[in-house]
Amino acid sequence: MNKTVRAFSLLFLLLVACGQKKEAMSHKHTNALVDETSPYLLQHAHNPVNWEAWHPEVLERAKKENKPLLISIGYAACHWCHVMEEECFEDEEVAKMMNENFINIKIDREERPDVDQIYMDAIQMMTGNGGWPLNIVALPDGRPFWGATYLPKDNWVKSLDQLTKLYKEDPEKVKGYASDLERGIQSINLVENKKDATVYSLEQMHEAVANWQTYFDTYLGGYKRAPKFMMPNNLDFLMHYGTTQNNQEILDYVNTTLTRMAYGGIYDHVGGGFSRYSVDTKWHVPHFEKMLYDNGQLVSLYAKAYAVTKNPLYKKIVDETIVFVQEELADQSGGFYSSLDADSFTESGELEEGAYYVWTKEELQQLLGEDFDLFKDYYNINSYGEWEENYVLIRDKSDEEISEKHRISKETMHEKLTKALSVLKKERQKREKPRLDDKILTSWNGLMLKGLVDAHRYTQNEAYLTKALKNAKFIETEMVQASGGLFRNHKNGQSNINGFLEDYATTIEGFIALYEVTFDEKWLNLAKSLTDFSLTHFTDASSKMLFFTSDEDDSLIRRTIEVNDNVISASNSIMAKNLLKLHKLYSKEGYGQRAHQMLKNVQENFLENGQSFANWMHLALFENLNFYEIAVVGDDYETLGNEVASTYIPNSILVGAPKEGKIELLKGRYNEGQTLIYVCIEGACKLPVTSSKQALDQL
Repeated sequence: MNKTVRAFSLLFLLLVACGQKKEAMSHKHTNALVDETSPYLLQHAHNPVNWEAWHPEVLERAKKENKPLLISIGYAACHWCHVMEEECFEDEEVAKMMNENFINIKIDREERPDVDQIYMDAIQMMTGNGGWPLNIVALPDGRPFWGATYLPKDNWVKSLDQLTKLYKEDPEKVKGYASDLERGIQSINLVENKKDATVYSLEQMHEAVANWQTYFDTYLGGYKRAPKFMMPNNLDFLMHYGTTQNNQEILDYVNTTLTRMAYGGIYDHVGGGFSRYSVDTKWHVPHFEKMLYDNGQLVSLYAKAYAVTKNPLYKKIVDETIVFVQEELADQSGGFYSSLDADSFTESGELEEGAYYVWTKEELQQLLGEDFDLFKDYYNINSYGEWEENYVLIRDKSDEEISEKHRISKETMHEKLTKALSVLKKERQKREKPRLDDKILTSWNGLMLKGLVDAHRYTQNEAYLTKALKNAKFIETEMVQASGGLFRNHKNGQSNINGFLEDYATTIEGFIALYEVTFDEKWLNLAKSLTDFSLTHFTDASSKMLFFTSDEDDSLIRRTIEVNDNVISASNSIMAKNLLKLHKLYSKEGYGQRAHQMLKNVQENFLENGQSFANWMHLALFENLNFYEIAVVGDDYETLGNEVASTYIPNSILVGAPKEGKIELLKGRYNEGQTLIYVCIEGACKLPVTSSKQALDQL
């Protein structure tokens, strides 16, 4: 480092230190979280509670002082986390009690899903329920013995008082309960290596889907319950199943659900993007937090649905959701932030859920003038759209119905509605925005990368490929470590947590998808090297599954094996699909055998619990039906490749090169003066053709 650079560096550090000192002086209380980068942890940095982050040295101190751990887990967009902070953690008397009797640890569940998984399992075993804030009391070695979610102040204080007495007066009883709970936590995480099982048949798959169908809400979409979660992986599999099996009933259900979600208040008609879930059955009133992982997956899902149906509504949702992500969650580096809070400030200064998004009838009348009557019918400014004396915009009629009622063309109607929404967006920007969680998480960026790639692939919008490449380069330069592994987190130029399996799984999936639309082997090589790193550092030798944490990380009371698909697919199911795709290109690496075994280990769950294994079920279809390797070789490979790519073919992988690439499938395929498309199965190819239509006819 030269003298000038060193001088600037020292000056910068001095300014930062002065800034931190000034900040500390301006608050009555400051705890160890002030040194963290997570916005959620920083929200608690000035609580009177002596919070610490999850670090090995903190656990060691707990052992030396023989104090139980009080572990409180949440995330920045969590409404009830904020409520409990205000009621309990900002109260000086409550803090005094916590500080005297516990080592208090705050965890951002999005930064440390490894810790969150274990304690979520623990609380569900203890109480039958789970959620956030997740509060756990554990022995100094981390083994839990009590847990609760949100508690009001009085209940919180009483509970901690009883736990303190129990820990001091009967420690053996506490240790016994913690040991029993530890055994339970370990046992529910076991996965057997079912070497002798036969892969799920197509007949079994039909039975599993028929069983799953009994839960479908065929009128409003989703499932027959409230709250309603969007579950992109469920709809993604059902679309795959419906198209390959020509099952119109399933496809109708998928389209009903996608349409109702797009019509609902869960979708932000003014600014684009989806909220977390709806509290009712008609997708109307959302929990207003907006997460990157939901929107990344939904961009991908709606893009695929557009490829299948050519429904312009689906393309509109893709376009508007990407606008939202770009405007609200994009960092100039190319990475994407995590979320927007559910809560925002009202005009009177009260923090209230949904305040940024809702409207009064009087506001809308004043803002929209002569277009209000059309807007009122289109977005239900009536009893159907009312919520707590405000309105959450929701559609329930087609464009045709509204245009006929108002006796105007659809084109004129859309012009008026676009203008009205623009007016509302401009007005809304005057309001206090929801708080932003500006940490960047690798796994969620992988999901958004895949969303952008699919948006480009199926709508042929080049701008989306540009955004995808910028994001991929950010991941490559900022999140890939010198060791070949990944970081989990990034903020203010810092990354300090090793990646978890989900970070590898979604990034590999995104890089494979990016290769399929660019044919740049750099992305495929990165996907392969990250896969090999994962197999080296995450493998469970006995089950052949992959642990959530690597062998390079500090040990917890359990190394989790994640198999259930939730709002984000299980890291093992994403990896199994990645392995199968890579097997088609690198047949000698053993990737296919590994994916095959992973599927056999979990398939017994499909019949009774299809929705929790939806991403796995793609693999069963891949095993039962032809899976195509499609190679495009010749000067016009990009044009023909894009034509093939824009068609929805879930059971395929696409490769291309101007002449011969390093991939085995591309070798010996070049014929000078021609661009040829080869459709292959396990490397055995049909006669080459010269048009995308001919290739698609061969499938």
